[in-house]
Amino acid sequence: MSLFKNEKNTGLKIIIVGCGKVGVTLVGQLISEGHDISVIDTDASRIQEITNLYDVMGVIGNGASFTVQRDAGIDEADLLIAITGSDELNMLCCTVAKRVGDCAAIARVRTPDYSQEVGYLREKLGLALIINPELETSVEAANILSMPSALEVDSFARGQAQLIKFKIDESSILHGKAIMDLDNKHTESILISAVQRDGEVIIPSGTFRMQAGDIISVLGTRRSVRKFMDYIGIRSHAVRNAMIVGGGRAAYYLALQLTNMGVEVKIIERSQARCEELSILLPKAIIIHADGSDEEILKEEGIFNTDAFIPLTGIDEQNIMLTLYAKKVSKAKIVTKITRIGFSDVIAGLDLDSVIYPNKITAEAIIAYVRAMRNSKGFSNIETLYHLFDHKAEALEFLVGESNAATDTPLMELKLKKNLLVTCIIRNGQIIIPRGHDVIRKGDSVVVITTDTGFKDITDILA
Repeated sequence: MSLFKNEKNTGLKIIIVGCGKVGVTLVGQLISEGHDISVIDTDASRIQEITNLYDVMGVIGNGASFTVQRDAGIDEADLLIAITGSDELNMLCCTVAKRVGDCAAIARVRTPDYSQEVGYLREKLGLALIINPELETSVEAANILSMPSALEVDSFARGQAQLIKFKIDESSILHGKAIMDLDNKHTESILISAVQRDGEVIIPSGTFRMQAGDIISVLGTRRSVRKFMDYIGIRSHAVRNAMIVGGGRAAYYLALQLTNMGVEVKIIERSQARCEELSILLPKAIIIHADGSDEEILKEEGIFNTDAFIPLTGIDEQNIMLTLYAKKVSKAKIVTKITRIGFSDVIAGLDLDSVIYPNKITAEAIIAYVRAMRNSKGFSNIETLYHLFDHKAEALEFLVGESNAATDTPLMELKLKKNLLVTCIIRNGQIIIPRGHDVIRKGDSVVVITTDTGFKDITDILA
């Protein structure tokens, strides 16, 4: 066992076990928010690489080892995050941490068998959070396929409110029109919350004039967003059939959700053994034993006519290639899974339709929990966090636990920070698209979109 140590930062003391892609992403984001990070991995080269990149402590060893956790500072840690490639190791790391130190613990758990027991595992192991990136990926993909015109669909208040992202083309009635000039009959229950233009993100006012090429984020209930999409002439009906290439965990979770929604699902998987497993697990789906990267196979299985095409292989390059081919030969709605978070400018330039990043989903859930932890003495908790437009903006859902300086005063009278919009208030299960006279109250959930970063409490919206 070896140890690398650098000068520490302030903030929560966090130990990350596992220095893969998610681990590296988390380290970068958590350090930028002022936390003190230690990392553990059995691979010395990974530890060396990450300690060269960031000001962190690195420990080489088994993260489930009492001694290794002690070397990493578990006695003083506020949180341990276990994101190795093994579900069992992650849970064991958290169990040891809970016994050795007085800290919260988060485990990445991806196996379907465990996903059905999340509540039990959290309670019995004392875990703060269990994250299943493949399951969350499938939920995001299913949301997008329920509204194929959207590039992204982010959910708040347990699905009651949705943030829909789409691109304006030159034929759109939105092109050249100011937000305040839109027909109020079709827009009273939605809010145009953010706009990306030429790489810059704008929190728009009523006078903002939209134009072709803009990428727009619209927030509202599922019903009101569909009504708005119909008004501007964009199809909003769910897909009727879908073709998935790759039969891994994400494919299983997605197929299960889609078949339960009444969608006809076809999975193309090259492993015969996995096909046999899937045929038992997914009796409503069609399982094809073939190479989904073979052009002739795709033609034979109906890529020309499928409503949706979702490449979920374990290789990013193959997923991108399949997406580009599908865009060329079909009119299918395409959702592409990409594991690597880097090269965002290159990926954006490929025009891949909807792209889902499982590692990003995992990181956002953890960041939201860390901010809520850091704000333990605040007036609100962060329930949900999404990074928008390549981290240029954030959408946060706060649960307001106590009255504070942001509550009980009409929004028009609050001095709010610039480049910020209070987009939604959820009160007693009702969605309120706020206007100037509306107020935030104790017990509300509040969705805020801002180009600032690092908000931890609802009072952070105040200037």
